[in-house]
Amino acid sequence: MTKAHTDTTWPADVLTLSIDIGGSGIKASIVNARAEMVSDRVRVDTPYPCPPDLLVSTIHDLVQGMLTVNRVSVGFPGLVRHGHVFDVPSLSRLEYGGDRDPEMESAWFGFDLAHALAQVFRLPTKVVNDADMQGCAVVSGSGMEFVITLGTGVGTALFSDGTLLPHLELSHGPFKGGLSYDAALGNFRRREIGNEAWAKQVRKAITAFDRVIFFDRLYVGGGNAKHLSTTDIGAKGEIVPNTSGILGGVRVWELDA
Repeated sequence: MTKAHTDTTWPADVLTLSIDIGGSGIKASIVNARAEMVSDRVRVDTPYPCPPDLLVSTIHDLVQGMLTVNRVSVGFPGLVRHGHVFDVPSLSRLEYGGDRDPEMESAWFGFDLAHALAQVFRLPTKVVNDADMQGCAVVSGSGMEFVITLGTGVGTALFSDGTLLPHLELSHGPFKGGLSYDAALGNFRRREIGNEAWAKQVRKAITAFDRVIFFDRLYVGGGNAKHLSTTDIGAKGEIVPNTSGILGGVRVWELDA
């Protein structure tokens, strides 16, 4: 049976097919052991509605010709534990930006995405939260480091001295005006209120997170990070490239070493 999770011994020139699933697009590239892309990045729009079987087939079609690798890493925009999906706000909608659909939520709950993709690829495959995967590419390994991804929704990851801490859906907590962080800082809200007002909300959210986490460093990524300035993220913050969501696919395999 194809393994869905870990091998702990890899060749020095190990190649990783790294896949970044987002609410609006799915991207992939091959990354070498030095976390450098060694193939062109490919992209396709995320389909809606997007039940699990459609996502699997869409990814398979996207990466045809890219499977001469040792392993596969997948960043997923939701709560994932041991390769199983427990919550995915963006893909639980019938259309991009629509309301969550109970049947889609039920279809995704408990789905073993790691196993399904491993069966298709016939390669060891690991699926983690997309913010966790991005963090693996950017953290320094010193102190408490906090990662925020700003895209269709909001992702978070937390590292302590380079160790990835258990994933918490911090963005689902209440923020203000009856909205969660995910809703208040997500792409739909940005379009609704404009970039300037949205950036102000981001600044308030970062302050609120810092009061709870007391982070030493902050890394802000995702497709909407480009709408922010260094002033918006504060002295402890750094805006990181959106490609980090793919490059982190190398280090996620070190988490089990």
